[in-house]
Amino acid sequence: MSFHVIADMDTNEGQSLYPLHRCKTLHLVRHAQGIHNVEGEKNHDAYLSYDLFDAQLTSLGWKQVDNLRGHVQASGLSKRIELVIASPLLRTMQTAVGVFGGEANTDGSNTPPLMKENVGHSERAAISSINCPPFIAVELCREHLGVHPCDKRRSISEYRDMFPAIDFSLIESDEDVLWTPDIREKNEEVAARGLKFLKWLWTRKEKEIAIVTHSGFLFHTLSAFGNDCHPTVQSELCKHFANCELRSVVIIDRGLIGSDESTTNFPGKIPSGLDLPSDVADNKHQGNGPSQ
Repeated sequence: MSFHVIADMDTNEGQSLYPLHRCKTLHLVRHAQGIHNVEGEKNHDAYLSYDLFDAQLTSLGWKQVDNLRGHVQASGLSKRIELVIASPLLRTMQTAVGVFGGEANTDGSNTPPLMKENVGHSERAAISSINCPPFIAVELCREHLGVHPCDKRRSISEYRDMFPAIDFSLIESDEDVLWTPDIREKNEEVAARGLKFLKWLWTRKEKEIAIVTHSGFLFHTLSAFGNDCHPTVQSELCKHFANCELRSVVIIDRGLIGSDESTTNFPGKIPSGLDLPSDVADNKHQGNGPSQ
């Protein structure tokens, strides 16, 4: 697949140059702490419990969301992001709207909120969809599928009621037909799905995108990259994400997967005129010199 996430090491001192319009900036976020993270660390068998079905954020997880939101706003990132993509599970959508959404929806506006009040027993006010980028849910960036009930989603009908301003139109089935109780998706299958997701991103016009997803999905997808980099750079890219960690990367289309045209390049020669470069003129002059 002809795209890279970071620079090659096969050029001068590991540097590479690519046209800007062949690049996208991705802000990758793992969801904040969920109830399954707490119970699973105490006892791994808890991941098999249906008590953790579509796990929601803990109160500590919401504090992590608030801290990341503060960073995103202080850094100016919130003003640059053009699109937010979330895995369609409760914990990822709670994280996404909490970090990148509007303010608490307390003004009585008729605009549908990103999240209604107290979704997932959050004890949180509704979150506004005003003054924030659009949000879409995409199944390709879900966590490992199968066996663990915490990774099984609710129906899209339920989610639409909880998160009215998130766009679920890309999800074909109302019920979760991807999750099975007895077969856990293999790591290499998650990685392949991740590469498919990255390829799909090139169908989007947005250049700066936030993606709120899961630890396993991020780790196995990103591990396909960075082998041609310095070990420190590879570690920065591929190591496991902490809860509510944000990591920014640039993805490069080296194989014309996308079809975007530059919005900043300018063709020159307007108006047209003679413009023979001096080095070309020198080469022509030397080439036309007398034979020796």
